[in-house]
Amino acid sequence: MEKIILTGDRPTGRLHVGHYVGSLKRRVELQNSGEFDKIYIMIADAQALTDNFDNPDKVRSNISNVALDYLSCGLDPEKSTLFVQSYVSELTELTFFYSNLVTVSRLERNPTVKSEIKMRGFNTSIPVGFFTYPISQAADITAFKANVVPVGEDQLPMIEQAREIVRSFNRTYDCDVLVEPKASISTNQACLRLPGTDGKAKMSKSLGNCIYLSDDPKDIRTKVMSMYTDPDHIRIEDPGKLEGNTVFTYLDAFCQDDFFAEYLPDYANLQELKDHYTRGGLGDVKVKKFLYNVLMEELSPIQAKRAELEKDIPAVMEILHKGSIEAKAVAAQTLDQVKSAMKINYFK
Repeated sequence: MEKIILTGDRPTGRLHVGHYVGSLKRRVELQNSGEFDKIYIMIADAQALTDNFDNPDKVRSNISNVALDYLSCGLDPEKSTLFVQSYVSELTELTFFYSNLVTVSRLERNPTVKSEIKMRGFNTSIPVGFFTYPISQAADITAFKANVVPVGEDQLPMIEQAREIVRSFNRTYDCDVLVEPKASISTNQACLRLPGTDGKAKMSKSLGNCIYLSDDPKDIRTKVMSMYTDPDHIRIEDPGKLEGNTVFTYLDAFCQDDFFAEYLPDYANLQELKDHYTRGGLGDVKVKKFLYNVLMEELSPIQAKRAELEKDIPAVMEILHKGSIEAKAVAAQTLDQVKSAMKINYFK
């Protein structure tokens, strides 16, 4: 069996460092590993419209933003198929057919859906399209026979529901058309869900607590210097706590030992820095300045590449167009197999 990846992002804004360490960096590593036969990276504009239906300009304007972030981080159109979800109309058909295999009560139990509904304050006014997001995601995955889906930890319930839909379809129609996917998550615990700069559990565009991949270095410095740390670490000599300290969580996600020689030579590695902080005698400002340098080591090459790509946006859009045509052809083959299994291919 071929090893195939499907993953993507909603184009509701620029991607931030949480996206980067949570999934995007991992996608590039998987792409370049040579272990996979096909890799599909989707810009999920149709899903973004489920809760931005009255603001299509927001979604449209961010298609190129997300594409720029993808390409500048190292996703290569020669190795990965980058495409726009709404161009592949077959995904909508698959979503409709799969919806007959899922109950309302099962959707209501999905932890990710419950969390998103609460965060957006939908209550009983939730759009049907948003409510059925797990079914749509199952269609996206199965259309390309993806068996590996790189996701953040919060998306694991979505993958499990996709697996349920695959099993239900194959059992109902006595076939093996659909392939069960497995989630691939980062082994670095700090990367599974990077907190916001304000210390809140989730980095979110709507909460305004993000560091974006394309942020100006001055803005990044400002955000880092205002980061939440240990509120009881008032004086330099006070012992500091690492738990819940956003600065150290970011260092866990981004820091490499060789950064110390250049930016903080008094320490050999991150553990030495942590030990000094917890016993007292190390101020937050010094640690934050180090974190800023660590972040810029990672982000500067990405930003330089993005600046070059921004000079020719039509070329970026053409990459998406070409990838979307390719993705549509693959999804059409799966849809044909699905209709055949369901015995609704009347004219063949």
